[in-house]
Amino acid sequence: MARASRNVKLENRTNRLKLPTGERHHALISKGVTLIYRRPNRGGSGVWSCRIKSEDRNTDRMIAIGSADDYQDADGRSVLTYSQAQARCREIWDESQGSSEGRPITYAEATAEYLTWFKEHRKSYGETKRTIDCHILPKWGNHLLMDIKSSEIKVWHEALAATPARVRTSRFAKTPAYRQGKATPDTRRARKSTSNRILSVFKAIANRAFELERVKDDSAWRRVREFRSVDEPVTRFLTNDESIRLLNASEGSFRKLVMGALLTGCRYGELARLEVKDINLDTRMIRVNSKAIGNKIRHIPLNEEGFLFFRDCVVGKNGTDLVFLRSDGTTWKKNSQVRPLQDACEHGRIEPKITFHELRHTYASTLAQQGVDLLSISKLLGHADTRITARHYAHLCDNNLKSAVKKLQTFGYQADNKVVAIF
Repeated sequence: MARASRNVKLENRTNRLKLPTGERHHALISKGVTLIYRRPNRGGSGVWSCRIKSEDRNTDRMIAIGSADDYQDADGRSVLTYSQAQARCREIWDESQGSSEGRPITYAEATAEYLTWFKEHRKSYGETKRTIDCHILPKWGNHLLMDIKSSEIKVWHEALAATPARVRTSRFAKTPAYRQGKATPDTRRARKSTSNRILSVFKAIANRAFELERVKDDSAWRRVREFRSVDEPVTRFLTNDESIRLLNASEGSFRKLVMGALLTGCRYGELARLEVKDINLDTRMIRVNSKAIGNKIRHIPLNEEGFLFFRDCVVGKNGTDLVFLRSDGTTWKKNSQVRPLQDACEHGRIEPKITFHELRHTYASTLAQQGVDLLSISKLLGHADTRITARHYAHLCDNNLKSAVKKLQTFGYQADNKVVAIF
């Protein structure tokens, strides 16, 4: 391409401000590439755009590249002189020649290609698409992939970590809602971990476009690093003594719900939806439909205590009846368990107080401490990936370490009944 193009009307701001508003004024940069200047009808600085014409003229593309330096000095980025706008047009043209489609690609277009591929080759399509729709496309969808810079990605990545977690709202809600409350070290760690996962999806989309030669350079996102040492979760689970205290402090129907969680590792919603027909007393197994991971079905065996417990729960009920109901005969709704659990923790002296999900952790942690392998625990919990199980419970399964410390030499200490000071 030619490296210079003169245009008396557009070269300086004085001449540009004499041009009529609302009209497009063209400067041919090279064959098929035109720089366009237009002043808005309402006044103010004009806007530079680049039009790239395809050979068949059926896929012409207009790309806004910045404001003109009509009323403020150019910064070479968002406000451009005539020569800078020309240079930007040439960059876009050069990038389009490296693209297999012959034109620059937006992040939204790269995302569409990625999701088409992802749906065929991966399992977690729904969750990935929600992440993209909530966190990625609103920010990057309209950006040209070639224009995204490392500094912008870093700022966005850090902003995600500083933003409180989103909470579910009605699909008719116009704005997202965020979790309230004071940030703690664990919530900050969790937000950084979530920010890393979102960044991984962002990079995966961009890398796919790079592999398909939609963009010539991948260094912008490759230079952005994840937060370090934030993926180690602090898994809270109850000891056997705490579990018994919690059960004794729970009242009425809620006690049955807690017992069901400790015996099966089910989520609160799974227990609330459990029907009598899901309990098979002949095989001593329960059938669980997990809406949390796309209505995936799993079957959980029951030990002797679990068999007796569920047998008593279904006596006199029909197949479509719910196994667990509240004391007044109503169903367990979303968040109905919060207040009873807080009261039970207070009366049972459980400190710090737990959430219902930590009963699920207790079930899995108890199995891990008894030497059950991670694959079995993963299947019982219904995890889509054993890496999730390993992150939470691998340290409890390592019996080799437990055996190793038994070989440590003794130093003659003998226990007595006196209180020993801990230093």
